[in-house]
Amino acid sequence: MGLLSAPAAAPRAGTGVAGLSRKAKAAIVVQFLLQEGADVPLAVLPEALQVELTQQLGAMRYVDRETLRAVMEEFADELDSIGLRFPGGIAGALNALEGKLDPQMARRLRKETGAARHGDPWGQIAALDLDRLQRFAMAESIEVAAVLMSKLDVSKAADLLARLPGDRARRIAYAVSMTANVTPEAVNRIGSSLVTQLEEDPPRAFTTTPVDRVGEILNYSNSLTREDVLTGLEQTDQAFADAVRRAIFTFANIPDRLEPLDVPKIIRDVDQGVIVTALAGAEAEQDRIAVEFILRNMSKRMAETLRTEAEDRGKVDIQQAETAMSDIVAAIRDMAASGEITLIRPKDDG
Repeated sequence: MGLLSAPAAAPRAGTGVAGLSRKAKAAIVVQFLLQEGADVPLAVLPEALQVELTQQLGAMRYVDRETLRAVMEEFADELDSIGLRFPGGIAGALNALEGKLDPQMARRLRKETGAARHGDPWGQIAALDLDRLQRFAMAESIEVAAVLMSKLDVSKAADLLARLPGDRARRIAYAVSMTANVTPEAVNRIGSSLVTQLEEDPPRAFTTTPVDRVGEILNYSNSLTREDVLTGLEQTDQAFADAVRRAIFTFANIPDRLEPLDVPKIIRDVDQGVIVTALAGAEAEQDRIAVEFILRNMSKRMAETLRTEAEDRGKVDIQQAETAMSDIVAAIRDMAASGEITLIRPKDDG
């Protein structure tokens, strides 16, 4: 949009291209592109230029076809002569180099220069995990939290609301009803402020929470090790131990976490020999309950076949049984991660 950057004489639309300033020519180009249905990203221009362009468009009335043709040809010639375009300014350079620079250095440079990211800040906020969104919802004012809730996908907003204490959740929900007159500018300022807070957060070495990491490790541990570790955690930090128990998903958790209608999908995805080994080797009470849940939610014919094969299999080594159960759980988790099934959220007893 170089045409906007030159000083302008008074426009005389309709009197030929020679009598037009570069600013008037820029206005003609923009008006033509808008009339043709093009998406012209004028918001990326400095505010002063946006004001000048608006005023210029308001001052002009018409141009004849010959003038329009001459202006567009001149504009096309300018575009053809451009060999390389740079992003312009520190903010543009940082945006262009996103992911290429050291993250800590890039954050420091943004803070020191006041360079903000271009674009809608809410896309970045909406992509945050629920833990970070919960911290925002708890730390910010009720009004800001209501705007945050309103900008999230409905299902994610519902999950976030469920994580908040009852009184705060009710106050935020009520505040959402008061957001009808909030201006786009205010919403954008709130989003920019939240993104700035994100950039001030220190870098994290791990992308998942300690609870999730410990839970994932214990998911693949044998039952004896798992219970021993959890007992020790309960003696040291009961709240952390409770959170880890909710994060764990083992064979025994299948009845509480898996939808009955999804059982046939899992059965089709796991080798039948693995299923038979898990059924034959399930000895603990909770594992037997999981076995009955699986058999109850498949066709009667398939259930009878698996029962018969498990009985014929006889005694199964405990290590083989736990490996088979882990394979079934891994298949469930893979299908949940791919979106083929949706797991039931564990209840928070705290």
